[in-house]
Amino acid sequence: MSSQSTFLKLSNPFMKAILRSPLHGMISGSTMIVTVTGRKSGKRISTPVNYLRTDQTLSTLSFRNRMWWRNLRSGGTAMLRLQGRDVEARAEIIEDDTDVAASLTTYLQQAPKLAKYIGVSLDANGHPNPAEVVQAAATRVMIHFHL
Repeated sequence: MSSQSTFLKLSNPFMKAILRSPLHGMISGSTMIVTVTGRKSGKRISTPVNYLRTDQTLSTLSFRNRMWWRNLRSGGTAMLRLQGRDVEARAEIIEDDTDVAASLTTYLQQAPKLAKYIGVSLDANGHPNPAEVVQAAATRVMIHFHL
């Protein structure tokens, strides 16, 4: 296991503890916990994710090789720990590379500071590099949670 993987595994319990505590305000403006129920196992799976809010929609990215988001295909619902309270949301999963790239472009135009974490550079006007967006989209899915 790489040191980055180890960090992520160790940080998830810490992040979940903070987001469920009265101290959530430190990070809950951009981080939430998504809880889904496994379609086959029936187990509850909780994972902290960064999000971007647009009106009543929360958008997040996940790597395609992660498993949690697959339980939300076909409009599944999730419980979100959002800014100190639990809310239910309907999920919309975007998997098609072209559609992910389009959503990712919009996402990065709204939150350009996240581009460096996704491996996408911005031009002088703050527009994401289209080739890098396509490359990033090939390994990711976009999830929109509708409140």
